[in-house]
Amino acid sequence: MSKHLSVLSLLLALVWNEGIATAAQSAVLPPSLEEFRKYALTKQGDPRHGAKLFAEDPRLACSKCHSVDGTASKAGPDLFAAGDSFGRCDLVDALLMPSAIIAPGFGTMMVETKSGETHQGVLKQSNKQSVQLMNADGKLIRINSADIKSRQGSSVSLMPEGLQAALSLQDFTDLTEYLTTLKQKDTALASHRGLPRLIPSLIKSVSVRPFFTQELQVPPGQVRTGLTAFYQVPGVSNVFLVLHQKGLIWRMEKTANGESKSIFSDLSQDVFSDRGPNGLLGMTFHPKCRENRKYYLKYQVFEEGKVATLIVEKKLSSDFKSDSGSPARRVIKIVSVAEDHSGGCLDFGPDGFLYFAMGDTGPHNDPNGHSQNRQMLLGKMMRIDVDHTAAGRNYSIPKDNPFVGQRDVQPEIWATGFRNPWRFCFDSLTGELWLADVGQDRVEEVDIVRRGENFGWNVYEGFEPFSNQYRIKRRTFTPPVFSYGRKYGNSVTGGFVYRGDKRSSFYGVYLCGDYTSKRIFGVSQKNRTLSAVRQIGIAPQGIASFGTDEAGRIYLVGFEGMIYQLDFSESRFDQVQEN
Repeated sequence: MSKHLSVLSLLLALVWNEGIATAAQSAVLPPSLEEFRKYALTKQGDPRHGAKLFAEDPRLACSKCHSVDGTASKAGPDLFAAGDSFGRCDLVDALLMPSAIIAPGFGTMMVETKSGETHQGVLKQSNKQSVQLMNADGKLIRINSADIKSRQGSSVSLMPEGLQAALSLQDFTDLTEYLTTLKQKDTALASHRGLPRLIPSLIKSVSVRPFFTQELQVPPGQVRTGLTAFYQVPGVSNVFLVLHQKGLIWRMEKTANGESKSIFSDLSQDVFSDRGPNGLLGMTFHPKCRENRKYYLKYQVFEEGKVATLIVEKKLSSDFKSDSGSPARRVIKIVSVAEDHSGGCLDFGPDGFLYFAMGDTGPHNDPNGHSQNRQMLLGKMMRIDVDHTAAGRNYSIPKDNPFVGQRDVQPEIWATGFRNPWRFCFDSLTGELWLADVGQDRVEEVDIVRRGENFGWNVYEGFEPFSNQYRIKRRTFTPPVFSYGRKYGNSVTGGFVYRGDKRSSFYGVYLCGDYTSKRIFGVSQKNRTLSAVRQIGIAPQGIASFGTDEAGRIYLVGFEGMIYQLDFSESRFDQVQEN
């Protein structure tokens, strides 16, 4: 979700300027936030004047902080596809409430040196030698690691509150109008079979219906958080667990009279979710859970001044209605570099081993080459044996892992070259491993992952070359099955291969979606080559995850609090609208 859990304020981390303070102090009070919002959503703006404001107005200095050419060369996010990625309402809210939702990779980092100096900016590089921050003016600040006393992320955007106070209602609307015109251009590879220019919609969309009658939410905090995952309790067809990012797990039981809700476990005191797409992200059950009651969680903690990802082993109570309360067993701990892109999924494969994915953890662009560095677990898919321990680890390494015995390679690695693999699944019929990897600036991608393969980041982003900095001779890369550009969304959420009703035209179709655009896609392939892709529906809420049950039914997790069930009975995958 990296993007899955926070995407809007990435658009407009604009700079400090004195004009805002001056306007706020003037005798005439500026319009309220609601007045700005209503005007911008109901009135027509002039995009040419908005472009001039963006490029030239010294009160805003937008162009100092943001590029619009796809280079991502400045402190703020590149806005070259802002109009594709976000709706008008989202753009307006991002301008009015810049710190409400800080985007992965664009939070403010504060560094205090041993000499008492304080620096702040967007983290651009972090390694053993130094930390590099870029401030809102585009100036790069390099601080030697040996000189650093402390460093800490912040939940406050570089863009101060009150940007709109420097503008009239019409100026604000013109700026918004300009942002809506920024669209991603077709690239030379846009005609690639796996990167279709057009994704057709079904004649009749799949129904997306609430599965529970109530939204599952926690009291709002400074950082926006939401649901992350949904699972059926093994062997109990009417009992489900729902995960919230802040560390809460609800037990939901469907009954003849409706449903009942109770707390399965509360890990909110252990889980770190204060910044970025961090928190309680994933869960899976041991293949012999009905016998040993074991289950596994993936979440972030803040320890020794750093964010780290844990995978822990826990036990259900004897009646399977809650956690047992026994202490968790730490399986593995992986320290992040920049608090972002930690991946979000873990699952047992058909072989009985535990698979889990990690993202590059940032900063943006993966400047240290984590995903191509086989000496670390960042940007990789791992495969471990949690039923045995060996070599001082709380797990052992399967003997047939692809890099076992090789020098300078972590033996846990199953596949490499991922940016932020938010969700993956195993096809319950074929055993194929499907993975959706959240892209950076241009595309999202869906892969079928096999032993020892390299999926390219950050040498490639989707089908397109990205950087040669960490390209290694004779190292080959596996392309995606499917990729899509900003016209269709900017944060892919992986789902499941539908194996419910064998008579359905959706049988064998891989289902995924986009967190931001809320589009739901169906993908079919042959030999890892795209056969067809369809937009099969629209979700009512941001798509944080998908779920399935033992009958093969498919569920959708709305970040804002609702669980939905997909109904395929009145739709056909092979019937699409004419263009």
